[in-house]
This record gives sequence, C-alpha cells and structure tokens, in this order.
Amino acid sequence: MRFPLFDTHTHFDVPDFDHDRNQLAHQAKAVGVERLILIGFTESRFSDLMKIQHELNQLQDAPISYLAPGLHPFYIEQHLPAHLERLEQILKQQSCIAIGEIGLDTFLPQHKQADIYQKQKQYFIHQLNLAKQYDKPVLLHIRKAHADVLHILKHQHFKLGGIAHAFSGGIEEAKAFIQLGFKLGITGQITNPNAKKLHRVITEFGLEHLVLETDCPDMTPLCCQESTEYRTRNTPVNLPFVLQSLATSLGMNEETVAAKVWENSLNALKLVQ
Repeated sequence: MRFPLFDTHTHFDVPDFDHDRNQLAHQAKAVGVERLILIGFTESRFSDLMKIQHELNQLQDAPISYLAPGLHPFYIEQHLPAHLERLEQILKQQSCIAIGEIGLDTFLPQHKQADIYQKQKQYFIHQLNLAKQYDKPVLLHIRKAHADVLHILKHQHFKLGGIAHAFSGGIEEAKAFIQLGFKLGITGQITNPNAKKLHRVITEFGLEHLVLETDCPDMTPLCCQESTEYRTRNTPVNLPFVLQSLATSLGMNEETVAAKVWENSLNALKLVQ
C-alpha cells in the first residue's frame, strides 16, 4: 500500500541527480513521498539549491520541495564569514522551512584540532542565532559530538527544536534531544539489523519522536544495496523501505507508523496539516 510520506532530509539537489531528477521526483510521488526537504551544506551550492527547489515545485505529480540552507560542520574549512551573510540574505528573501544542516562533527582527525573545532562551534552558534532571529527550527548534523551539541543548545537557550538528523546516539542522548524539542531522524540505517544502538533507541522511545529521511544520495537502505543499478546511490524513492523497516522494528503496521511520522514531521517543521 501507498502512504503519504515526508522525506525530511535529502540532498536531491546535488549533481548525482542532474540527469534523472525529474523522473525520480515523479517516481517518489508515485510511491507516496508527498514532501521533501532540500538541505544546504556549503555556500557554493546555495544558488543551485534554490534553483532546483524552484524547478521541482514547477513539476506536476512530484513531491512539494522545501528549502533548508545551512553551513555543514564537515566542510568547516570552506566556510567564510561572508557565507553566513549570504545565508542570512537567503533567510530574508526566500521561504525557508529550517536552517540545516548545522552542528558539530569530529569524525576526521583534523576536525578535532582545537582551532578547527572552535570554528565549527562558532559557525554552529551563529546559525542557531539566525534560527532564533528568523524563527526557524534547525536540522542538526551530529557526528561524535553529541555532548557538545547538547551543551551549546542548552547554553544558547534554543527552544525552536527541529530534527536530529540521522540520529546515531544512545538512549541518554535521545532523551536529551527529545527534552529540547527535537525529533529523531531515522534513515536507511534502520534496515540494518546490526544497527543495534539505533534499534534500542527506537524500542525505548517508540514512535512519538521519530521522523523519516533518506539523506540521499547517502545512507542507502540495506535492502536496496543489492540493486545493481542504484547500489551506490540512494534516492527519495527508497523512503518506503525506511518506513517498512521502522514498522517492523516497532512491531506495528505501516499505516499507523506512516500517519504518526507524518504528523511528527509537520510538528517538527511547524507546518500545518
């Protein structure tokens, strides 16, 4: 069966999709993806991000596309103060649903260096302040930095919530983000039975605080990795596989899960039904 779904985190604007984006948008709509978010990560892509959002929203029988520009911590060496000014300009001029993806990332050794990590924190705080100024939720990128992200959110008294994208923390971290008003983003990682920490979090908290995302073209669901055609590329068309695995993990039917994660998505993003 087909249920209305919201892909709350995509990079559907990147060049991987330039040759077949429209076709994939139609296919996504056909399997139930009614809405999706195009997420920013570097200033150099902001123009394409806005252009592609406009083009997608001109299509018939395609998901509604929303804009969430932001400066991603993984690309911190590229970011300049002028890029923050450009971000604010977009927030003033465009209809943006959120700021994202923003946060902290210490996955690479160089990002643990004091000066670089401090720059990540500065850009994160600046973007949280923009979110407060323009009344926007945020889409968080957190990799090996949950404690510091939580500390900054609390210290900044950030109350607008949003989504902890591709949630990878444990039960205590999940509880802390939920208490701050965040939903937890569930990706194709849920299709992996070895993702035991994620399954424990889902079992502990249930459906109340979860949303779905593909994070395309990354995070390909395990069941799709056997496809010879799209083995290395994830697309919004795969979102029903995330729903299916989440329903299985929770021991619930897909219709019930779909209805609740849809409601959660609208609440997280301050959208009306």
